[in-house]
Amino acid sequence: MRRIRTIAVFPTMFTLGNLVCGFFAIVVASRVSAPDSVAVDPAHTTDLMLSGWLIFLAMVFDALDGYVARLSNTASDFGAQLDSLCDLVTFGVAPGFLLVKMCPRFAYLHKEAVWVIAAAFAACAALRLARFTVETGDEDDHLTFNGLPSPAAAAAIAGFAIMFYTLRKEDNPLIFAAEIDHVLQTILPFFAVLVALLMVSRIPYPHVVNQVFRGQRSFGHVVAVVFAIVAVMVIRGYSVPIICCAFALSGPVRYCWEKVVQHRHQEDPLF
Repeated sequence: MRRIRTIAVFPTMFTLGNLVCGFFAIVVASRVSAPDSVAVDPAHTTDLMLSGWLIFLAMVFDALDGYVARLSNTASDFGAQLDSLCDLVTFGVAPGFLLVKMCPRFAYLHKEAVWVIAAAFAACAALRLARFTVETGDEDDHLTFNGLPSPAAAAAIAGFAIMFYTLRKEDNPLIFAAEIDHVLQTILPFFAVLVALLMVSRIPYPHVVNQVFRGQRSFGHVVAVVFAIVAVMVIRGYSVPIICCAFALSGPVRYCWEKVVQHRHQEDPLF
């Protein structure tokens, strides 16, 4: 057994910050009690929203730990293993647990099914992270992924916690907010199954942070990024989940377009 002699401090702190955010996302979501009817209790929507934002904050830590490790030339196998363990909690267990708490109507009508779906989501995240750790080497450019990255999958689920908070606010001017809430509660568990399958697939996805912010870009590219950030800040209650879902679904849409319409040969299998 090889003993670890030194550990990079800054990258490890960022990685553990990811874990702490995921842990508290579960703690905050656990405040939401089990539903005793199909009615939605608006008193718990703040906890759901906070849990969702904690998962997004963990994504920031997850992006920074790898960047700091490469910048300081302190990347190591220890850091990679620790990152996978933390990601499993934050981007596998936490969004699965949050999924159950976000859909009280579905959880009341289908108690066993919603927990099975949540467990399947966590299991697919574990498989996705294990495969990524084994297949990723030092020579990889980190510009693309095989399969939906677990942070993006978690964001696709956590974003709905922010949307539910917006829909369930008493001063929401949207006329059909309650009806949209009910429809989303019915669709979201099945969408989680699709996201879980996309994680373990080999459909290519871009590394957004590296492709958007690495290197020099045109003036128009910078303007587009600025306006995208402004849109998220102004209508974040709706724009955050829409953007996250669009990214998750962009992979299979692009895959089908290239395979069916453009008749491109796909070298990797779907799974």
